[in-house]
Amino acid sequence: MVNEKAHLSFHVTHRDGAARAGVLETAHGRIETPVFMPVGTRAAVKAVTPRELDEAGAQIILGNTYHLYLRPGDALIGQLGGLHRFMNWSKPILTDSGGYQVFSLGDRCVLTEEGAQFKSHLDGSGHLLTPESAADVQARLGSDIAMVLDECTSYPASHDETRRSLERTARWAARARDRFVQISHRAVDVGATNPGQAQFGIVQGGVYPDLREMSVEATRRVGFEGYAIGGLSVGEPSDVMYNIVGHTAPLLPAEQPRYLMGVGMPDDLVECVARGIDMFDCVLPTRNARNGQLLTRQGLLNIRNARYAADKEPPDPECGCYTCRNFSRAYLRHLAVVGEMLGATLNTIHNLVFYLDTMRAIREAIVFGSFDQFRQRFHQTFSRRS
Repeated sequence: MVNEKAHLSFHVTHRDGAARAGVLETAHGRIETPVFMPVGTRAAVKAVTPRELDEAGAQIILGNTYHLYLRPGDALIGQLGGLHRFMNWSKPILTDSGGYQVFSLGDRCVLTEEGAQFKSHLDGSGHLLTPESAADVQARLGSDIAMVLDECTSYPASHDETRRSLERTARWAARARDRFVQISHRAVDVGATNPGQAQFGIVQGGVYPDLREMSVEATRRVGFEGYAIGGLSVGEPSDVMYNIVGHTAPLLPAEQPRYLMGVGMPDDLVECVARGIDMFDCVLPTRNARNGQLLTRQGLLNIRNARYAADKEPPDPECGCYTCRNFSRAYLRHLAVVGEMLGATLNTIHNLVFYLDTMRAIREAIVFGSFDQFRQRFHQTFSRRS
């Protein structure tokens, strides 16, 4: 059942094929979808200020439960008024459950039916993350959208292994929902800082369509304010990912938001919007910026290349971001070569504007019924080759 106390509503305003444009209302503001969420792992989107994020057009950002739980601690953030106040970001925030990071610890993590026992990557201290404690942590953080704890299946994985994993994820989802409802109705007091918080369930099932169907059915049976597709962009070919997204998205409630976790490259966003996805996140634009890779309308540009040493052109002549209006490829290459922090900032501003502007253009194309033409033009000009 959807929690009536959660301050979240969603309605689709326009459709163009399977692509949807909509409005998502949260406790901290309105979001136009499809939307890309920059990743602020440790309560900061790396290399940029909240003001620069706002100027770039970010509507919502993502925080990482695992890292914030370990440092500075969700209790401290809760005492300071929640994540919005702590990082001075007044717009919506989504927090993941920490599951992906915990399971990425490998032999430092042991899964049981109770949850995930793991050793911190910081100091080796032992911790237990359960569906209930993940909900508690996110309640103290006060995000607008909290994700349930799920088990992330690696790629490749057998059908049986994937089935067992998604069944555990479904059981955890029911426990996480029970805890979330208790917190929302104040049956338990964990120091929640956002009474309007909503909770999304996560569909797993790997690359197996029948298991995706099974996971959708189990997750919808629990009932959430929105639904995410997890366990993709973990090494499978792009066409496999697209097929699974195209198979899974239509099975999710049409009147609720659909979030594809951890995806991806700009052309992935275009293709998955075409398959009915409303929300995305990925570290790629910020991580690649710090490594000197810029994303442009023509494709990838590695600014460290010697051929840009005397190039007077902006990174992307068609871009109106602060970086492209004011700086040359030669200057950005110089910053990268000498290791100046400013280079990471200017590159990140550009990459985020590129992503967010691409999403704006997608929304406009859906509204005007020209998404298929936009999609074709995008693939004609954007190349993954640098």
